[in-house]
Amino acid sequence: MKSSEIQELIKFVAKSGVSEVEIEDKDFKITIKTPPYKRGNQPTVEVIRQEVVQPQQQQAQQAPVAAPQAQAQAAPAAPTKEAPSEDANYVTIKSPMIGTFYRKPSPDKPNYVSVGDEVKNETVVCVIEAMKLFNEIEAEISGKIVKILVDDGSPVEYDQPLFLVDPS
Repeated sequence: MKSSEIQELIKFVAKSGVSEVEIEDKDFKITIKTPPYKRGNQPTVEVIRQEVVQPQQQQAQQAPVAAPQAQAQAAPAAPTKEAPSEDANYVTIKSPMIGTFYRKPSPDKPNYVSVGDEVKNETVVCVIEAMKLFNEIEAEISGKIVKILVDDGSPVEYDQPLFLVDPS
């Protein structure tokens, strides 16, 4: 669904007086809610975009059928088992809220952190914009940034992994 179509839908919902509309497609789900009227009788509209998990579950169910054939041919399963144990040594910094992830305080400033940077408990690693408020997110752990898991300017969910940190 294009952003222009979403904007038209928001305008329609705001004018119609409907309190909630939910649209679900095979790739996404959008819920538009209009809370009770506030100051000046102007409704506010929240758009929540979620990815539907069902297509991924179907792929996961199909994958085990092919997996026994791959194991019968050779033993490449050993490297895939090592990858999760590598990440197990790292600590994940997760998003404490829903919003938009930004790596720098403003477009003309440098990134808060990059891969290889040392962080401490109170080091600001990013900002998350939620409802026009920019919330600084601190590392809450000492270590070295190993991987950045989210692209700059992309939406994040509550408890979504943002960074991998090597605490050693």
